[in-house]
Formats: sequence, structure tokens, C-alpha cells
Amino acid sequence: MIFDHRTYICRPGTIKRHMELYEQHGWKPQTRNLGLPVVYGATETGDVNSYVHIWVYKDAADRAQKRANMMADQGWLSYIKMSAEAGYLISQKNAILTPAPFYTLPGGLLDE
Repeated sequence: MIFDHRTYICRPGTIKRHMELYEQHGWKPQTRNLGLPVVYGATETGDVNSYVHIWVYKDAADRAQKRANMMADQGWLSYIKMSAEAGYLISQKNAILTPAPFYTLPGGLLDE
């Protein structure tokens, strides 16, 4: 199992508009292809112009296949075009994490 931890930073004053755009156009195609994220939330303290989402995959091949499917999804392609045109995002940082040996994923978050 691996976790794909993603942090995005928005231009000051645009995170609310970015989240609305994603909710209306990105959430359905992304979750249709990747499943539900473990976390999807805006930063409350620190850099309040940022948000984080964490996705769980069986392994790197599962991640690659799901992301390839998403990149072939016309709904997702439409959303990323709208997002680019809106210009709300400044940067993105990704990290692949592996769980600690004692960690067990709560039920229902990873299709078996």
C-alpha cells in the first residue's frame, strides 16, 4: 500500500474559488477514477492558501493505472483546463508515503 500526499498552494484570496471550481467540476471525475481520498482538506493554520489531499493505492502500478484512467476521462480533462484558465494555483508538491509496519488502513478506503 502507498499514499500519494499532495499539497497545493493557491494565490492569496483564491482558495475558496478554487475549491468551488473543483467541487463543481473536478470531484466527480477524480473520485470516479481514483476512489475516495483518505484526506481532502484546506489548511487551517500555517499557509492558509494551501490544501492537502491524500490518496491510497495498492501499489505503484495501481496508482499508475488509476491516474492513466483519470487522464483519459473527458470530465477530468475539462476540469484541468478550467483550473489552468482560472490561474488559482501557484504550486504543487507531491510525496509518496508508505505506511508504518503497525498501521492498518480503516475499512472501505482501498478496494481489495
